[in-house]
Amino acid sequence: MKLALWQTAPTNGRIEAVFSAVCSQLRAAAAAGAKLLVAPELVLPGYNRPDLHAALAQPLDGEWITRLRDLARETGCGICLGWAERAGAAEPAAVYNAATAIGPDGAILAHYRKIQLFGPMESASFARGDQLCPVFEIEGRRAAMLICYDIEFPGHAAALAQAGARLILVPTANPTGFEHVQNRLVPARAHENNATVAYANLCGSENGLSFGGRSLIAGPDGEPLAQAGARGEALLVVDLAAADAVPEELRGVVAQEYRPARG
Repeated sequence: MKLALWQTAPTNGRIEAVFSAVCSQLRAAAAAGAKLLVAPELVLPGYNRPDLHAALAQPLDGEWITRLRDLARETGCGICLGWAERAGAAEPAAVYNAATAIGPDGAILAHYRKIQLFGPMESASFARGDQLCPVFEIEGRRAAMLICYDIEFPGHAAALAQAGARLILVPTANPTGFEHVQNRLVPARAHENNATVAYANLCGSENGLSFGGRSLIAGPDGEPLAQAGARGEALLVVDLAAADAVPEELRGVVAQEYRPARG
């Protein structure tokens, strides 16, 4: 299976521009043979736009996901991306920092709500998720999702690996100044869980916040299979057979049970 990862500038509330760009990237990924494209956190409607999160958030069966499912079906390439989800009939409805994986046939494979909200903006905009992503299959591979800050907590990735995930998809919006995540933590999560981790970040800036780019796909030996630069948009395409070819002695070992350290 070929996996594509899209590093892009923040969308800043430009919804139709997002769909135009997603369509172009899905077509390019499909032309390269990819079956899934991973995009950053809160592509819809924008990450550092708390004024838009509740105002524009949609339900899982709303127009955004319906259009994305149609695009996946049309191009033959699935998509995993982050977006603002409105859930429940109560007013005010809960809003979640969510990610959804859609298969090449347009089917929803999995849906996930971010557990580890980062900073006061996210905590003010979003309710906290309370369940890890269910493990799902795409092209014969067992996969699951986390969102940005979630990957920095080793227990989340370990639990997904223990449930059988060998591909962890991570839409993210990691700011500049936190490059240790791309440089150290993402490779560590991949190696310690014998998994491939696809970490799709933003680049550029939005509403005064700059993002660090350096999106990467890390193999189970902790080495990047592909990595983007700190600046500029990029489309990475990796044949996951390269991850399968990592020698056994270089792979991480999935812990039988994760137990956080106690002071």
